[in-house]
Amino acid sequence: MEKNKMMKVKELVTKVLPFYLLTFLPLCVVAQPSWVKKATKSVFTLKTFGSDGTLIGSTGGFFVGEDGEAVSSFTPFKGATTAVVIDAQGKEMAVACMLGANETYDVAKFRVNAKKTAPLTIAPANASENATVWLLPYRETKTLPQGTVRKAETFRDNYAYYTVALNMPEGTVSCPLMNEAGEVVGLMQQPYKQNDSLSYAVSALFADSLKIGGLSINDATLRSTFIKKDLPKELDQALLTLYVGQASVDSATYVEMLEDFIARFPNAPDGYTYRAQIATGDRRFADAARDMEQAIKVAEKKDEAHFNYSKIIYQKELLMSQDAFAEWSLDKALEEAREAERLQPQPIYRHQQAIILFAQKKYAEAADIYASLYDSDLRSAELFYEASRCKAAMKDTLGQIALLDSCVATFNQPYLKEAAPYILSRAHVLLDANQYRKAVNDLNEYEKLMQATVNANFYYLRFQAEVGGRLFQQALDDIDQAIRMAPQYDLYYAEKASLQVRVGMRDEAIETAKECIKIAPDHSDGYLFLGLAQCLKGEKEEGLKNLKKARELGDTQADTFIEKYTNQ
Repeated sequence: MEKNKMMKVKELVTKVLPFYLLTFLPLCVVAQPSWVKKATKSVFTLKTFGSDGTLIGSTGGFFVGEDGEAVSSFTPFKGATTAVVIDAQGKEMAVACMLGANETYDVAKFRVNAKKTAPLTIAPANASENATVWLLPYRETKTLPQGTVRKAETFRDNYAYYTVALNMPEGTVSCPLMNEAGEVVGLMQQPYKQNDSLSYAVSALFADSLKIGGLSINDATLRSTFIKKDLPKELDQALLTLYVGQASVDSATYVEMLEDFIARFPNAPDGYTYRAQIATGDRRFADAARDMEQAIKVAEKKDEAHFNYSKIIYQKELLMSQDAFAEWSLDKALEEAREAERLQPQPIYRHQQAIILFAQKKYAEAADIYASLYDSDLRSAELFYEASRCKAAMKDTLGQIALLDSCVATFNQPYLKEAAPYILSRAHVLLDANQYRKAVNDLNEYEKLMQATVNANFYYLRFQAEVGGRLFQQALDDIDQAIRMAPQYDLYYAEKASLQVRVGMRDEAIETAKECIKIAPDHSDGYLFLGLAQCLKGEKEEGLKNLKKARELGDTQADTFIEKYTNQ
């Protein structure tokens, strides 16, 4: 009986099991997301390399755009000079440039060299807690790890950092985390420990939002990789990059940036202008001329392009006049500046003409233009100073001083350090004009402003002004200060001895002259003032001996004193 029962059960199982399997298996296929086969084509392996070709890092990643835009971890890019991605078909594509990076969340966006790529669709909203998600590994179409979102913590207002109940397989860092609709919601992060039941992912929306800005060229994260950085898509930001790049990247990198800029913004004159400046510096004047003609051609504001051309030619003629280029001259620079003013009258274009006319030694014409700018928005200390140089070249000292007065008057008292160079310039002119006490006043003001930087030469300069203004005690104080700052410079001792002789300090003059001789025994000054002071003191024999020594060393002044004291 029992045996018959067992046979019937066995027969029933034999008949029913195949039917059960046939009905269950199709359900498993349906449960496998339908988007897997298509989505896996967007996942790749990223490999980065150092300058010597050694492998730095390897991780996953996926495409987010049709033109080669992709995202992955940033860590492998640190110190890398080149990188490649290998897609699901085994095709290798070089990484062309970085599009953005964030080290805190370890994500990078970049572009590969490819005609067209198949991107994943990024979910427009963050995945909610308890949502079912799948991890899509590289080249995997059959067994996708499935998990549940445990937490979706918001950062930067819009983006989620996910904690997922999912055992993350090895080698799936930076692979996409997908929702039921086949949209990518996250980028898998490096696990805290292997075989953890919890995994983590950062928002795919955040990774895709990374971008290059005008100041990204100085971003510490991006600078830690040597792979080329893309230019910003916005013209104003790209221009900012070019401006900052002049001082922050090497010349080869900057030239590459310029070529990229011109390719991306062919109708922007700035790229051609920057490239012309480089060509001029390299003495490739014909190339520079072609670039500037193109800049003028594409510019909406042609006056600015003509103005820039004028500046480039002027700088070349000023600094490299020995390198002839038939098409360029100061006349050509002036012509370009005048064309800029004809198109759009502006003080800055007239100012450029004045600068060029000064270089051409047409001082009166330059002075007239400067005078027309005094009441313009260019009014400044520098403008009056430049105009004063015209007066100096015309030998109009009074006019030069008047303009330097206007120059200094542009600053309010008490003066700030910005006024110091102009005050010192006026002091020099006043000293040359024998207006000694005014020169001393300016030098006193300069000393107050620049106390920490004045040197022995400054005190010697003020000594000369004080001697001319008969301010002898101040002069002696200043020459002593000069000596303290430069104790081995014999000129200062000679000047001090000369003044001491002049004011009747004969014993002091003798001591100073002896110090001068100790420092420079082969120079005549020490012997001259020693001999003169001794003769004045009545020590003619010793005095004449020293005066004759000065004559032997080439001092012709000694003859007069020798004749005078020999006949007394």
